[in-house]
Amino acid sequence: MSTTPSVLFVCVHNAGRSQMAAGFLTHLAGDQIEVRSAGSAPADQVNPAAVEAMAELGIDISAESPKILTVDAVQASDVVITMGCGDTCPVFPGTSYRDWVLEDPAGQGVDAVRPIRDEIKAKVQALIAELVPATA
Repeated sequence: MSTTPSVLFVCVHNAGRSQMAAGFLTHLAGDQIEVRSAGSAPADQVNPAAVEAMAELGIDISAESPKILTVDAVQASDVVITMGCGDTCPVFPGTSYRDWVLEDPAGQGVDAVRPIRDEIKAKVQALIAELVPATA
C-alpha cells in the first residue's frame, strides 16, 4: 500500500470495545495505520473498567471520549470493524467491513473486562499483520 491504511472501530456506545481496539492499534502500529473510533449511540464517557484494564498494559485511553458515528468517518476509512452495532453502520463500496464478535464490557468490572481486552489485542495484532507489510 502506498498510502497509510485507515481503520474505523465501531460499537454502540464507543465506550469500551472500540476504544480499547483503537488504543491497541494506536499503541502497536504507531503512525503506520490511521485510527478512528465511533459509536452509533455514544455514551457520556469511556467505560472506567476499560480505561483501567488498558492502563494495566501501559496504554492510557482516559483522555478519549465517545464520538458519534458519521458517514464521513466511514467513507474516510479503508477498513470498518464493527463490534455489536448491527446494521447501524453505513456501507460504502470499496470499504472492507468486518464484524468482531466480542462480549460487551458495559457495566462489568475490570476482572470481566480483561479477557475482552486480551481478545481485542489478539485481533488487533492480526489486523496489523494484514495491513502493514512486514519489513525485513
